[in-house]
Amino acid sequence: MKIHNIGIIMNGVTGRMGTNQHLLRSLAAIVGQGGVKISDNEVIMPDLVLVGRNENKLKNLAERTQVKNWTKDLDAVLNQDHYQIYFDAQTTGRRADAIHKAVAAGKHIYCEKPVATSTKIALDLHSACEKAGVKHGVVQDKLWLPGMMKLKRLIATDFFGEILSVRGEFGYWVFEGHTVPAQRPSWNYRKEDDGGIIVDMLCHWRYVLDNIFGSVKGVFCMGATHIPERIDENGQPFKCTADDAAYAIFELEGGVIAQFNSSWTTRVRRDDLLTLHVDGTKGSAVAGLRDCWTQHYGNTPKPVWNPDIPNPIDFKAGWTKVPEQEDFDNAFKAQWELFLKHAVLDTPFPWNMMEGAKGVQLAELGIESWEKKTWISIPKL
Repeated sequence: MKIHNIGIIMNGVTGRMGTNQHLLRSLAAIVGQGGVKISDNEVIMPDLVLVGRNENKLKNLAERTQVKNWTKDLDAVLNQDHYQIYFDAQTTGRRADAIHKAVAAGKHIYCEKPVATSTKIALDLHSACEKAGVKHGVVQDKLWLPGMMKLKRLIATDFFGEILSVRGEFGYWVFEGHTVPAQRPSWNYRKEDDGGIIVDMLCHWRYVLDNIFGSVKGVFCMGATHIPERIDENGQPFKCTADDAAYAIFELEGGVIAQFNSSWTTRVRRDDLLTLHVDGTKGSAVAGLRDCWTQHYGNTPKPVWNPDIPNPIDFKAGWTKVPEQEDFDNAFKAQWELFLKHAVLDTPFPWNMMEGAKGVQLAELGIESWEKKTWISIPKL
């Protein structure tokens, strides 16, 4: 068996996303399965070093995952040729400087989004990667969710006919911390720490819309800070300075209209934490993280508006669940495997720093739209 050992520097991995999605459910799982199989007698095997600022967290995480190497000294591991990939899951404001260091050291770059705190910085990162000739990618995990993949398959088979509109609902109630502990970090609610749901989620909606339904051409966005005070990790109250809800309309190439509500201040009464409702001339679909339900034109009921009597139609009964036609892996893990193949075999990987910059651009213009209370066209980068 030929084994391609590839060293990966994992910076900021002690955070919630870095630990759960990227380490435990992705790279540790890849190691556990015996690597990424690229032929009957050839695999790619990750070799990790964990990097962070808290020694106790690093040590405990390394013991938990049986990763041998960890360090607080990023510069030291950047100077080691064995480590070929630099991965960044730090808070957004720390990302650019570390990536520039890694690029200067000749490392391939894979990072969480938002890739930067501004479009200009994101474009600078893309330019630096291109000039250095290193491979680069950005996490765009929702493209590998089973529900989204089922939607793409429906589009490929012309189930919808002409797609007319997309309606996205995302979010849940994040507890303030006064009586029930919060389930998200406090920096999410401080603008000075690069928090805010517009910055977080419009980066997601950009790649979801661009890759599944059509390029985003324009945006109107309203943000809100509905909860003025929360409790931080030390039990101290703090003023919320970042938006915790966003209400956005997007115009897509081809005339499709998309509406997305994103909120950390809503209580869920829908099938999943994220649902996309797609309407087309031939049929409609509602997709969550894993499941997808469809209603064809021929199965569409003909309701008549009459609020004076109970509605005789069971609207949910007319929908059919898309069957499980294949096994789906963890979305983060699926993209990690593609990036590892890209790094070792130079296979295509279109989800690069420029795609990450597009997400930052949409978030920035969404905030501008909110501030100016106006429609904003999206220029090409």
